[in-house]
Amino acid sequence: MDRTAYSLVATDLDGTLLRGDDTVSERSLAALARVAGAGARHLVVTGRPAPRVRSLLDRLGCRGLAVCGQGAQVYDAGAHRMLWSVTLDRELAETALGKIEAEVGQVHAAVDQDGVDGLTLIEPGYLMPHPTLPAVRVERREELWATPISKVLLRHPDLTDDELAATARAVVGSLATVTMSGPGTVELQPCGITKATGLALAAEHLGLRRERTIAFGDMPNDIPMFQWAAHGVAMASAHPELKAVADEVTTTNEDDGVAVVLERIFGTS
Repeated sequence: MDRTAYSLVATDLDGTLLRGDDTVSERSLAALARVAGAGARHLVVTGRPAPRVRSLLDRLGCRGLAVCGQGAQVYDAGAHRMLWSVTLDRELAETALGKIEAEVGQVHAAVDQDGVDGLTLIEPGYLMPHPTLPAVRVERREELWATPISKVLLRHPDLTDDELAATARAVVGSLATVTMSGPGTVELQPCGITKATGLALAAEHLGLRRERTIAFGDMPNDIPMFQWAAHGVAMASAHPELKAVADEVTTTNEDDGVAVVLERIFGTS
C-alpha cells in the first residue's frame, strides 16, 4: 500500500488504539510518529467526551484537533477549547429514555455534560464500563438534566448491548441517534450526529480529504466513520457489524493491530 495514499489517519481509542489497561504501546507510538514523519495527520476519533480524553491526548502528544463525544465535539487540545460542539436536547433525551423503559423496564443511565470541563454524571445503579474514568454519582435521575449534555449512556441489568441497542433504535426514532460504542455502552446522542460528522468537520478544517483517509475502529459506532473514509480497518476483536463493512481486518488492540497496518503503509524505520 502506497504511503502517499493517506494524509489522514483516524483512530478510535477504546478497543482500537488503546490496550485494555488504557495504555498505548511503544510500538503504536512509534508507528504514529512515522505517520507524522511522512507528513500525514493523526486524529483521535472517540466516543469519550473531551474532558475524559485530555490526559490520553497529552500522552499521545496530540496538540491539535480531536473528535470526541461520538462526533458531537471537535476539540482543540492545544488551545483547550471546543472548535465545534452540539448538545442533546434534554427534554428529547428524557422522552427517549421513557420510551425505552416502556419497552424493556428500568435502565440505568448516565450523561456526559457539555463543555471542556463537563462531568460524567451517573444515577444509582449505573456501573461505569471503564472504571478508570471519573464519574460523579447523583441521587436522582432528575439531576442528570441539570446542565447541557452531549449524550446519554444506558445499561440494562439483563439485556445484552445488542438487544438494548436494537430496542432503543426501534422506539427512539428521530429523538436521538442510538449507538453502541463498547461493552456496556449503549448511547443516545443528538439526532444525525455520528463519528463521521465530527471527522468530516475536522478534516475540512485541516484541509484534508476523505479520499485520503484511513480509519481504525472496533465497534458499530465506527461504521459511519468507515463509510466516510476511503479505507476502514477493523480490529480482530471488533463487533461483527463493523467487520461486515470493513475493508480489512487487522490483529487485536492487544497485539498492536493499528501499528501492524501503519507499519505496512508508512514503513518501520
